[in-house]
Amino acid sequence: MDHQASAKQAGRTDVDVVVIGSGAGGLAAAVALARAGKKVLVLEQHYLPGGWCHSFSLGGYRFSPGVHYLGELGEGGMARRMYEGLGLGGDLVFCELNPDGYDHILLGDGPGDRFDYVKGKDRLVEAMSAHFPRERAGLRAYFDDVQNIARELNALMSLERLSDVAKLPFTAPTVSRWVVRSAQALIEHHVRDPRCRAVLGAQAGDTGLPPSQMPAVIHAAVQAHYFGGGYYPRGGGASLPRAFLRALRKAGGEIKVRAEVSRILVEAGRAIGVRLADGTEIRAETVISNADPDVTLRRLVGLEHLSTVERLRLAHTKWSVSAISLFMATDLDLRGRGFDSGNYWYFGGGDVEGTYKKGLEAWGPGSGPIPGGFVTCTTLKDPSKQYAGKHTLESFAFVGYDAFKSWSDTKYGARPESYEAQKRELLGRMLEMASHVIPGLEKHVTFAELGTPLSNVHYVAATRGNLYGTEKSLAQIGPFAQPLKTSIKGLWMCGASTLSHGVMGAHISGLVVAAQLLRCKLPELFKNDGGDVTVLPSDRPEAWPKHLLKRSVIEEAQDAGDAKEAFAPAAKQTPALV
Repeated sequence: MDHQASAKQAGRTDVDVVVIGSGAGGLAAAVALARAGKKVLVLEQHYLPGGWCHSFSLGGYRFSPGVHYLGELGEGGMARRMYEGLGLGGDLVFCELNPDGYDHILLGDGPGDRFDYVKGKDRLVEAMSAHFPRERAGLRAYFDDVQNIARELNALMSLERLSDVAKLPFTAPTVSRWVVRSAQALIEHHVRDPRCRAVLGAQAGDTGLPPSQMPAVIHAAVQAHYFGGGYYPRGGGASLPRAFLRALRKAGGEIKVRAEVSRILVEAGRAIGVRLADGTEIRAETVISNADPDVTLRRLVGLEHLSTVERLRLAHTKWSVSAISLFMATDLDLRGRGFDSGNYWYFGGGDVEGTYKKGLEAWGPGSGPIPGGFVTCTTLKDPSKQYAGKHTLESFAFVGYDAFKSWSDTKYGARPESYEAQKRELLGRMLEMASHVIPGLEKHVTFAELGTPLSNVHYVAATRGNLYGTEKSLAQIGPFAQPLKTSIKGLWMCGASTLSHGVMGAHISGLVVAAQLLRCKLPELFKNDGGDVTVLPSDRPEAWPKHLLKRSVIEEAQDAGDAKEAFAPAAKQTPALV
């Protein structure tokens, strides 16, 4: 298709819908609309599609920076209904993390400092009560409230309008009770034991704020999301966009990578298409942006086209935390040492609140040891990832973007030595922290590479290197979050800064946009015509079908590039993190 020539024809459109960005929200919207008969084109600035769901190769290993586990993939779960309903089921295999501990909370280095989040709300109450018997009644009441909040939020779907708040006492009584209070307040209302409170607040890392600053309703929604256990996509994060792209092409949609959008074209208050960095213009009836609000509204649209409310919101937007990311391989026999597919959340001094507060600061190597972080072994999650006896691990520690602000004007491939020196020192600090989780790790690392907030800016265009879109504080959620529909006709937004964050939150935002454009209800988008999702136990590879346990040459090639058009030869490169 000659988009540029077509665009010059007045009154003509090249496609029905242009989607900017191939993250979880953008791809969900694109597939739903394409399946409804719309002509859809997805534009991705990176050479790998998927946004935070992409995977990449380093040192001969595969890593997935933004997908560590998903919930609601059991029978009847929302995620499973969504994937199967969009026709993706037959292309997706999920590995179920250890049901006796999909999250391991380590409040120190001693044998009595580990607490496990187990599958099932009732089992979780019993597991926590075994550690804190005096808190049994409080734990039961706490998790009941968590479940009720999640159910009520699902019923509401979103708090898009300020008028919805007035209805909360009647439509969502538990949400109404806690909507303006913190996760810490919710926890402290139910339990008194300090360590029990710390364990209940540990999963705040899934949102990036300390419990004292995290809205109770957001914390509850995240915890309830995992009541049915945690799941990891076989093949890593890239398996998700790969399945979406197959469904997109099957429905007649297209994707272009290395297609950076430089401008959203606006005429008479209406979005009419986009201009690419190479000057190509593509006209569309509707533009959906999966980029964050700053990129979309300030850079691509321009402040002059925004409403007063949008300009004010943008000026006061706060961004979620960023992170130091360590990708590594080890020759240790981790399974033989008793490690499993669960995630490990480490808090050296047992201070969950303090550790997360530290993560909001612009700390550096000179600040001393990293007090805590997240460590996960992807080869234990997905035993089909085989590297001749070596295991791959991913570890993260929150950090404020300003720690790297002095290098923000430098470019990938031309960072100064001062930046590289900072990375080397931080790599050592991260290994030191991860070795508290896996003793002896420092001496058995066969590969290690560090990413910084600037890596996030470069690869996924994340403003200030953010992990979760806008900061999920009270002033930026529900009716105060970035709306899906902008003041510009024909321009919509989806992704982590809108309805909710995380893979599922972003998916849902894209689906809600699609449903509104098609003027239908969300369930009407779902039609299982692609088979069922397969779920296998991560820690029991002997129970797997042999053809799924051993990854084929074809699958490895698909991880590097699923189609000639979408994955050009450079996708086979082994990039260094910037």
